[in-house]
Amino acid sequence: MSSIPVATAPLPHGPAFWRRALAHRSFAIGAVLSLLLALAAALSLVWTPHSPYEVDMAIRLQPASGSYWLGTDAYGRDLASLLLVGARASIAVGVIAVGIGLIAGTAFGLLASAKRGWWEEIIMRVADFGFAFPAILSAIMLTAVFGPGMVNAIIAIGIYNIPTFARITRASANAVWAREFVMAARACGKGAFAITMEHVLPNIASVLIVQATIRFAIAILAEAALSYLGLGTQPPQPSWGRMLSEAQTLMFDAPMLAVYPGLAIALAVLGLNLLGDGLRDLFDPRLARKR
Repeated sequence: MSSIPVATAPLPHGPAFWRRALAHRSFAIGAVLSLLLALAAALSLVWTPHSPYEVDMAIRLQPASGSYWLGTDAYGRDLASLLLVGARASIAVGVIAVGIGLIAGTAFGLLASAKRGWWEEIIMRVADFGFAFPAILSAIMLTAVFGPGMVNAIIAIGIYNIPTFARITRASANAVWAREFVMAARACGKGAFAITMEHVLPNIASVLIVQATIRFAIAILAEAALSYLGLGTQPPQPSWGRMLSEAQTLMFDAPMLAVYPGLAIALAVLGLNLLGDGLRDLFDPRLARKR
């Protein structure tokens, strides 16, 4: 018996795709901003203008200068160095938390779509229950038991992402299971696992990539909020959210202490949202034509 061809919708690639991508305004702007975020985090691994952990009260609240490009904070730490290392913390939390949601949520969504029946009902009801515990509320509960910290923030944000990915995966996979090539594969005797890996998952990969990009932006925002509340990244590790928290008592004396981390968070979230918006259009050209 001849094998059924795998009717997948492979992710776009090649010179034609990149020409369209660079011509897409949202994708281009988002890619540049996201690349700057990644470069800032990578640069902080090997170099910063000054040590972000060095406290010198003699130079506190210094204005921008040749020695301190963005000035110093209330503890005499270099703001530029704090921002660079803070980008590293934001990316680490985003990557791990979104990874948790993507892997677990996708697995549950694929299982619900492949098994259907009571499997699907149980997984979807658990996902609905998970929506009742947003990242901040989950972090507060974890903090009450285990204490504040980056690990607990990552776990809280990751758990919050699982129901979202599970629902999106299940909805997208159900549409693929109804396609003719999947029915043909089932008629040839292929099992649910083989069909899921060979036919379903490749066809929904673009949807998952777009959603992961958008959830990355939300994870950065959630990490900043948790750090602002004292539940996320703990001293002495720099964090954009904690920089905002420390600046709130100095808004009239040194407003730039809040402007710099606030602008960094806004640009990072904007860049990732624009990147996700652009990817959605590029993976589905019909959306771009509607615009």
